[in-house]
Amino acid sequence: MRNFSDLTEREVLALAIANEEEDGRIYTDIAEGLRQDYPGSANVFIEMAGEEAEHRRKLLELYREKFGEHIPLIRRQDIRGFIHHPPIWQLHPLQLEQVRTLAESMEQETQQFYRRAATRSQDVSIRKLLGDLADAEVEHEHRADALREENLPADVVERENLTAHRSFVLRVIQPGLAGLMDGSVSTLAPVFAAAFASGQSWEAFLVGMAASIGAGISMGFAEALSDNGSLTGRGAPLIRGLITGLMTTLGGIGHTLPFLIPYFWTATAIAIAVVVMELAVISWVRWKYMDTPPFSAAMQVAFGGALVFGCGILIGNS
Repeated sequence: MRNFSDLTEREVLALAIANEEEDGRIYTDIAEGLRQDYPGSANVFIEMAGEEAEHRRKLLELYREKFGEHIPLIRRQDIRGFIHHPPIWQLHPLQLEQVRTLAESMEQETQQFYRRAATRSQDVSIRKLLGDLADAEVEHEHRADALREENLPADVVERENLTAHRSFVLRVIQPGLAGLMDGSVSTLAPVFAAAFASGQSWEAFLVGMAASIGAGISMGFAEALSDNGSLTGRGAPLIRGLITGLMTTLGGIGHTLPFLIPYFWTATAIAIAVVVMELAVISWVRWKYMDTPPFSAAMQVAFGGALVFGCGILIGNS
């Protein structure tokens, strides 16, 4: 890996050509990934890829004039100081805000590269082109804004934002909520049954940890194996399973940790308070993301939690 300051003018131009080609392909990949769900935004990135192709053409013409036909392969990952951008195929399914932020960072990085390269160049024509391209990158940012306005009228933006929201709910909120509900509610019975049967905090803690971790593993596998996401649009099964498993474990551990307190009734009172907070969080998520009326969400969750909690106390005192 080399420092940017060590590059010759020939190598700087070769790097600029490679950067423009790579950026154009990134924008094309983004457009292809967005085309089905976000056609308006896909058109924006297609136009931006065309702008990168024009920059590359100008650089190629100057390079041939100065240094001939052979262009050494120099990539941004070979030079210190450049930001490493993950391949687009690793980011699927694409999120609108994610790719918009990526595009902005790429434009800013390219502009800074051309500014630095222009100040180092001794050749007037090379210096002029690099300066012009730096200015073009600034205009490119304004052009991207204009393209968004042209391809993304208010109704299209609203429709795409709604699609993005639904995708987020399907891929993150639903599996997370399912896990949190299962962990918070299903572990109530074993934890409080063990607590009231033994009268000992430590025994209740051990049962709660076992139930929480076991439920997390079970729910994680169940979610991951339920479907591969190709038909339902729910995203990668491994990620969904991980989200569900972690939230299930978290939901159970929340009211288990108070039983680390050696004083039984103090631990039990705190655990009950934690249960109330967990159920309140579940109700809020259902209201916020599932369009469930707040009173209805609170009553449904409270009723289910009370049933399981009552079973645990009855079994523990039998």
